[in-house]
Amino acid sequence: MIPVSWYLIVGALLFGLGAFGVLIRRNVLVMFMSIELMLNAVNLTFVSYARALNDVGGEVAVFFVLVVAAAEVVVGLGIIVALFRRRASVTIDDIARLKG
Repeated sequence: MIPVSWYLIVGALLFGLGAFGVLIRRNVLVMFMSIELMLNAVNLTFVSYARALNDVGGEVAVFFVLVVAAAEVVVGLGIIVALFRRRASVTIDDIARLKG
C-alpha cells in the first residue's frame, strides 16, 4: 500500500506546476489548463485525506470542486471562443481589453 504522503507530494507537485503555468504563460488556453491542473491537484489531496481519515467529507468536496471546474470550463471556453472569433490570438492582453 502506498503511503498517503506520496499522494500529497504528487498533489503538491501538480499544484506547483499549475501555478507555474499560470504565472509564466501568456496564452489563455494554457493558463486555463494550468488552473485545471491545480484543481485536480486539490482533488487528489482531498481524496488522499478522505481515504486516510475514512471520512466521506473529502469526497464530497471533490464533487463540489468538479462541479465548479465544469462551470468554469463552460464560461471560460465561451469567453475564449468569443475572443478568438474577434482576434486571431488569445493572449491575456486580449482579455484585459474586455474591461471596456
